Amino acid sequence: MTGMDLRLSSCALAVHDVDEALGFYRDVLGFEIRDDVAFEGTRRVGVGPPSQPDVQILLESPGADPDVPPADRRAIEDLMAKGLLGRLVFVTDDCDAAFEHIEAAGAEVMQEPIDRPDGVRDCAFLDPSGNMLRFAQPWPVERNRLRAAGIQPPHDQE
Repeated sequence: MTGMDLRLSSCALAVHDVDEALGFYRDVLGFEIRDDVAFEGTRRVGVGPPSQPDVQILLESPGADPDVPPADRRAIEDLMAKGLLGRLVFVTDDCDAAFEHIEAAGAEVMQEPIDRPDGVRDCAFLDPSGNMLRFAQPWPVERNRLRAAGIQPPHDQE
């Protein structure tokens, strides 16, 4: 399809404890609370970065839809326990600073900052529910130009 203007509005992320997740996303990552709705014994909280007011992440309990059968809800919880269910990737201007801030807050480190061959420096953490969060910093254009020429630039080169 051409000519369609599609933009992401929201995405859902299953969490074990909405309040615990809210503390992490609000207090550690600095996200705003956009919505907080309780419905039929479940709760869904929308959060998002202040710089993207039209995008929100819905933090919700596993199988938040009341029509999800108990067996499916348990399967979702099992996948969450293994860290296999959710993954988000954020872009940052400073991967190392983001790493230091999030690590100091006590988040579980999955990967310290590294330079990847695809032109990105990134790191990864688990949120309190085991969802993987990656923080990616694209390399400056000059750095990519040097790499394309077969020259290994130092990390701090702008």
